[in-house]
Amino acid sequence: MDITQLETPVAVVDLDRLAANIRRLQVYLDEHGIANRPHIKTHKIPEIAWMQLRAGATGITCQKIGEAEAMAAAGIQDIFLPYNIIGAAKLERLVRLARRVTLSLTADSVYTVRGLSAAAQEGGVTLPVLVEFDGGLQRCGVQSPAEAAELALVIARSPGLHFGGLMTYPSNARTDPFVRETKALLKVEGVTVNCVSGGGSPEMWHAHTHAEVTEHRAGTYVYGDRHMLESGAMQMEDIAFSVITTVVSRPTAGRGILDGGSKTFSSDLLGLEGHGLILEYPEARFYGMSEEHGHVDFSQCPRKPEIGERVTVIPNHCCVVSNLFNQIVGVRNGKVEVFWPVTARGALQ
Repeated sequence: MDITQLETPVAVVDLDRLAANIRRLQVYLDEHGIANRPHIKTHKIPEIAWMQLRAGATGITCQKIGEAEAMAAAGIQDIFLPYNIIGAAKLERLVRLARRVTLSLTADSVYTVRGLSAAAQEGGVTLPVLVEFDGGLQRCGVQSPAEAAELALVIARSPGLHFGGLMTYPSNARTDPFVRETKALLKVEGVTVNCVSGGGSPEMWHAHTHAEVTEHRAGTYVYGDRHMLESGAMQMEDIAFSVITTVVSRPTAGRGILDGGSKTFSSDLLGLEGHGLILEYPEARFYGMSEEHGHVDFSQCPRKPEIGERVTVIPNHCCVVSNLFNQIVGVRNGKVEVFWPVTARGALQ
């Protein structure tokens, strides 16, 4: 089947570039003695996770229990779940999952640790738990080395739990000093930090500059997107993921409408202007969206598209876009080779 026969909008992945991206990061991390634990939230596809594992990844990272359950069902055995798991129903699912696979977790509060400990004891499992510290995003994470050390001791002394180390996102200039100070505080208590999990795709080629980091989590690198281009972490020839759309209307001389809107591209801007880069018309400005319509200003383009013309869009953020599609189409040299169901799509719980 030729790629031109696909109905639009359609999310496609260049299989050669996908394989090259997986191989490139694995080689880099191997050269620097850093474990690779890719984040599957980008693709949510077990077949791609297996490609990453076969290339040398030590395990995978999932963001929600539903993702982890989907990956475990596909036979993947080593899963890191760096999220505060709270509530009886989720903890019950967590214990069931821990009986099937090697599972590690994070926590940033005593509240979370107490819930994990109670669930582990009741379920008869031992859960490795890492302390998450804030990497500067003001998301989750303890705020100081003192807090990190204090929570690590709570974990180490909690029945059913094992202190698994430290985790942060993204890795940056704050990471090593924070880890060293936390290690010093814990050494006094006789507690060692065996794992420091860092992360981030824009930061991936700097992973070796963080001496304390023992493993790296990256997700977006596998596909690539406009944000990765802007960060300089990837070049256009590395981008494997795109959305093919069709121009369905030309209401004015300068404006065109694509058959993909907010239900295709999401609304993530990530500090960028517009909602994506149109490869065939790089001067175009993808300035707005309604649910099923992409609004594009083609006025600065030397040539304007015709109605019915297909255009290729590199989205700002591939992770949220891939989650909007039921399937991803794998192509090679313009030919369709595989249709992958996005197995963990919508697995938000």
